[in-house]
Amino acid sequence: MNKISKIAIAGSAIAILCFGAMFSGLVPNPLQPPRRGPMQPDMVLDAAQRQQVLGQVIDHLNGYYVFPDKAQAMAAELRARDERGEYNSITSAEDFAHTLTADIQRISGDRHLDVAYSAAALPPKAEFEAAANTSNPESLVAERKRNFGVTRAERLPLNIGYVDLRAFSNPEGAAGKFAAAMSLLADTDALIIDLRMNQGGEPATVALLASYLFEQKTRLNDIYDRGEDKTTQFWTDTPIGPNYGSRKKVYLLTSNDTFSAAEDFAYALKNLKRATLVGETTGGGAHPGSEHWLTEHFAMIVPSGRTISPITNTDWEGVGVQPDVSIDADQALDKAQSLYLTELLATEQDETMRSRINERLATLN
Repeated sequence: MNKISKIAIAGSAIAILCFGAMFSGLVPNPLQPPRRGPMQPDMVLDAAQRQQVLGQVIDHLNGYYVFPDKAQAMAAELRARDERGEYNSITSAEDFAHTLTADIQRISGDRHLDVAYSAAALPPKAEFEAAANTSNPESLVAERKRNFGVTRAERLPLNIGYVDLRAFSNPEGAAGKFAAAMSLLADTDALIIDLRMNQGGEPATVALLASYLFEQKTRLNDIYDRGEDKTTQFWTDTPIGPNYGSRKKVYLLTSNDTFSAAEDFAYALKNLKRATLVGETTGGGAHPGSEHWLTEHFAMIVPSGRTISPITNTDWEGVGVQPDVSIDADQALDKAQSLYLTELLATEQDETMRSRINERLATLN
């Protein structure tokens, strides 16, 4: 679910910048227009160029979007707006991409849908895909620099484990980092996984991390792909050691910026009653997709799949994953610790330990 990157080309170098929700800081309401990405030289469009881009957007929606009926509705609305002359005054390529994105997101409520403009000519699709592949040398260098998403792993006071996870990177690279973090925290009494700045990644990596939290193979979520007309199930592996077991408390911290695969992880663990979610409602992106070239300077993301929970038989698209305990994201870490320690205090008999818990709670509340 990580194919949500805005395409920008500088000379012959390929830079994957913010496209749609990934790294762009979209507004919390999925029906509001997205904010612009990084500044780049603009281009003046004439009527023929606008019509070419618009026609390509409509063709790609009808050809690939996961819900054909919604694709037809978006196409009809775009044509109606065009017939009313609503696009006639738009001569800026940046503005046109921004407007089309806002229009199709408003109709569909799908935050993975996005139209992008590139000032430099787009490279051949195969060249772009090779550069975007997370297993190529350049991508691996970038992933190593961000430690495959694992930003921090530490033991908080009173033996609470904490992992700050910023991405579900490729599973091959993330595997060692997860193993190191979970080995460090294996003997903690509760675990907090911070997803507040996590905007997505790989479904396989979601299953990999979840495998540390279940003692038996467990079905998480399914993904349906329209192109292949196929549903793939995602399961935890046989328990991975050091396994955190199913008895210890797990808390997930969420924010409005938690998106895509991070929501997949939160949605699955919430429905399986394996974790308590603390924070804000997540961004609301459940439809994985891929890049499509429209013209030499325009491309778009078209979600061709959808996530389906085997428990709810639906997903979180457009509505986000609701936390169990709602609180401002910047207060979520303290709140999660407080929830656990309050519960611990109710059963703790040792007076010295009770005193330590109360002291800690006083600093958190």
